[in-house]
Formats: sequence, structure tokens, C-alpha cells
Amino acid sequence: MTGDWRMDRIGAALRGHNPTVLRRLESGFAVIGDVQFLPGYSVLLADEPDVQRLSDLPRAKRLSFLSDMDQLGEAVERACQRLDSDFRRVNLEILGNTDPFLHAHVWPRFEWEPAELVGKPVWLYPRDRWSDERFGLGPQHDVLRDAISSELDRLTLS
Repeated sequence: MTGDWRMDRIGAALRGHNPTVLRRLESGFAVIGDVQFLPGYSVLLADEPDVQRLSDLPRAKRLSFLSDMDQLGEAVERACQRLDSDFRRVNLEILGNTDPFLHAHVWPRFEWEPAELVGKPVWLYPRDRWSDERFGLGPQHDVLRDAISSELDRLTLS
């Protein structure tokens, strides 16, 4: 999965050209992460490319973004519980330290993670996990993509 869509993830999603999009939500896009060393890693992208932080949004849109983050988190949780009996929990994060657009990380956590990392922030994983081709998003993640998407659909209907 390469191409210029990575340079403008939100614009590409708005144009229908971001291949990581799982679903359009009220305030943005649920996307599956480029790396999958923790299978199910997903991101909520705000649908306004110029918005850099949660506080840049009007209050109603902020609450909508937080609600969508909750919805994506629950969808990842349900999908990961179904697909991996060692699923533990989901961590939700809005950081904004690197990318200059509002987004929220949804990290599933598992019992099989290394003991020295299982209770720590994901960002402490070795750099090679982030760049190793074995963990890159690809067709091997189609079942996971479908599971998260199906859960998003269920949650939208409820």
C-alpha cells in the first residue's frame, strides 16, 4: 500500500482514495492502521484536514468526534475479542505530537504481548515493529478489516 494518499490521508479519504478507510462516521473516518503488530490497530481521522486539535472544533463537533472515537474503540474491542482469545483491552489516545491533524489512536492490547511491554504505552515498542514489512497492512488483514467494519455497522444500527 503505497502512494500519495499517505501525504494527505484526510483529503484522500474525503475523495474516496484512502484505502485504509473502514467506514465514514459522523465526524470523520474510521481507518485501519498502516501497521498491525497489534492486530486491529485503528485510527479515527477528523474530516476537517485543517483541524489540528480537539479544541479547534466547536463543542458539538468535539462531542461527535469523541463519540465516534468511542464507537471505533468498541468496534475494535468486539472484533478483537471474537478473533483472539488473548485480547485484553483497548487503549484510546489523542496525542497530536507528530501529525498536524486531529486523529485518535485505537490500540488493542493482548496477553501475548512481551511482558516488559504489555502494561506500557504502545509507543515504547521497538522501532522495528513500526517498519517491519511483516506487520504492514495487507490482504492478510482482510478478515480483521471486515470484522471491525461489521462491528461499526452493528453499532451504527443500535
